[in-house]
Amino acid sequence: MSRIEEALRKASRLRSGSGDSKISDKPDVDINTREKISRNIDATGIDNPYIVTLNEPGSPVAEEYRKLKSTIMRLTRQEGFKNTVMVTSSLSGEGKSIIALNLSITMSQEYDYTVLLIDADFRRPSLAGYLNITPEAGLSDCLVEGLDVGSVIVKTGIEKLSFLPSGKEVDNPVELFSSQKMQDLINEIKHHYPDRYIVIDTPPVLLFAETGLISSMADGTVFVVKEGLASLQNITEAIDSLKDSNVLGIVYNDVSLERLNGRHQYYQYYQYYNNYSKMKNPID
Repeated sequence: MSRIEEALRKASRLRSGSGDSKISDKPDVDINTREKISRNIDATGIDNPYIVTLNEPGSPVAEEYRKLKSTIMRLTRQEGFKNTVMVTSSLSGEGKSIIALNLSITMSQEYDYTVLLIDADFRRPSLAGYLNITPEAGLSDCLVEGLDVGSVIVKTGIEKLSFLPSGKEVDNPVELFSSQKMQDLINEIKHHYPDRYIVIDTPPVLLFAETGLISSMADGTVFVVKEGLASLQNITEAIDSLKDSNVLGIVYNDVSLERLNGRHQYYQYYQYYNNYSKMKNPID
């Protein structure tokens, strides 16, 4: 039995109530000048119920995000500071954008770090909507029109969390992401702030070619699997396509369990792999 099958079967046992049930997003961009913030957002207006790390910080789900954050930080600080983390999935609808957003919020609550969340899903950008903002420009405008990246970064109103929107719709995402402009931009962002994590929300890996290009620029990948959506074949093909990437782990999402007082709540069960080849212990 493969490691993926073992993880999925363990999650299925959790769903059925058997086993351990603990809750265990200009060419040669210059950002070496002071980063300009294009707009301030009042975080009190961010009331989406899925943003639990902001709106329900004491909930079991928020605690799971803190555990995820701790594991990712440990993995990315083992040999130097690998600060760029990509979040993706096999298919649409698996919750990758929500996980990228909640992860970013939780990371920004760390004393030692700031966070830049990038919406690199040009096909179906969603993070601006979750943050309740309407940006005028973003990443695509930097690549196509040469806008300075610092001028389009949005201050979210969440302390130490900034946001780079996807920008205007483009017809050729693959060409943009394979360009030297994109590599230069990511390289500049990665190295400009020594205390900043960068979280990149990307399109589903099986549906669009640009995700593989982005993964080559990131230091690590968090792979999201929603229970009952992607097949084992989907998952295997997606991870195989990321074989040259540093897959930090798999987040098994939307596992349902009966909780206190007969209420049905949802949380994430996490099973991690170290570079996909060495299985790590699940977080309780």
